[in-house]
Amino acid sequence: MHIQDSHWTSASSVAPAGVAGGANGRGAGDSSRNTPLRVDAQRNLEHVLRAAREVFGELGYGAPMEDVARRARVGVGTVYRRFPSKDVLVRRIAEEETSRLTDQARTALGQEDEPWSALSRFLRTSVASGAGRLLPPQVLRVGVADEGAERDETRVPQQRAAVDGPDLRLVEQRSPMEDGVPADDAGAAALLDVVGRLVDRAREAGELRGDVTVSDVLLVIATAAPSLPDAAQQQAASSRLLDILLEGLRSRPA
Repeated sequence: MHIQDSHWTSASSVAPAGVAGGANGRGAGDSSRNTPLRVDAQRNLEHVLRAAREVFGELGYGAPMEDVARRARVGVGTVYRRFPSKDVLVRRIAEEETSRLTDQARTALGQEDEPWSALSRFLRTSVASGAGRLLPPQVLRVGVADEGAERDETRVPQQRAAVDGPDLRLVEQRSPMEDGVPADDAGAAALLDVVGRLVDRAREAGELRGDVTVSDVLLVIATAAPSLPDAAQQQAASSRLLDILLEGLRSRPA
C-alpha cells in the first residue's frame, strides 16, 4: 500500500499561475479573517473550510487543493482567492483544531471532579469529533519533545494518508519550519499545558499508569479514529478501539 507523507507542503501547495495571491501567499496571509464578506462569499468560505476538514481528515494534509475545491463544489480559483496557498489553508484548519481540542480539555478539566472521568471525557469527546484525523504534526512533535523520553520519540502517528484504509504505522515527521510553515507554538503550548494537567491529576490519583505521558494521550486521539466507508461502522469501531485503549491507560492494583 502506498503511503503518502502528511507534510505541510506539497507540489499542489503553490497556487496556479494567474491566481490571486501569488505562488505562495506568504505576504498576503489569511485575509478571510480580516475582510468583511458578502453573503455568497461567506457561504463559499464556509463550504471550503468544511470541505478542507473532511478532505484533510480523510487523506491527510498532503491532499491537493483541487480535492478541497471539488468537495466544496467550487472552482479551485475560489479556494485560492480566500487562501493564497495551501499552507495558509492547512494552518487555518490546524489552528482551529488545536483550539477546539484545548477547549474540550478545559471543559473536561473544569466540569469533572474525578481525575479519571475528566481524562476519559476529554478523550471520548476528542475522538468522537474526529480530532485525531486533523491533529497538527507540530503538536505531536512538541508533545514528544517535551516529554524527554529515552525511547525513539521522533516518530509519531501518520496522519490519514490514503483512501484505502487507516494506517497506524509510525513515521518520521519533519519540523514544521523545514516544511515552510511556522508552528503555532502558542496554540500548541496551550493544548499541551491543559492536557498535561489532566494527565497529572489522573496520575496523582493513582488512576493512570505512572509511565503514561501527554504524548501517549495525544497518540490515543490520533489512532482511535479509524477511517471506514460506513459512518455507523466507523463510530462503532472508534468507540470500541477507544475502550480498549482507555483500559490500557488505567493503573492496575499491585
